[in-house]
Amino acid sequence: MTDATPSDSTSPTAPDYDEMTRDIADVPAVEVITTVAVHLLSAAAVNLGLDKPDSEHKDLDEARKLINALAGLVTASATEISSFHAAPLRDGLKSLQLAFREASIVPDEPGQGPGEKFTGPVYA
Repeated sequence: MTDATPSDSTSPTAPDYDEMTRDIADVPAVEVITTVAVHLLSAAAVNLGLDKPDSEHKDLDEARKLINALAGLVTASATEISSFHAAPLRDGLKSLQLAFREASIVPDEPGQGPGEKFTGPVYA
């Protein structure tokens, strides 16, 4: 008598992961870029404490890193993904940059804030 293990791929209840996953080669570049950008936007917003009213979570160092990465991605990919996709990402980026400026106790000089080396100075 042999025991069937839960990892047995011949088990009728085991999911077929090959059918469930999408081949990365089939995903358009614009979809990959915008998905990554949305993840960076979301993570930066959480680290700025924008995820909910009276958020206790705030890490400006982490937010700065995420905003820098987002600014580099959006700036570098804007011509590749078209204005239709880039414009909302730029708007979100600018909102994060302004929120960072508001959250900072010691504000950065114009042009020195997160992502501003890619976007130029951001003013309210």
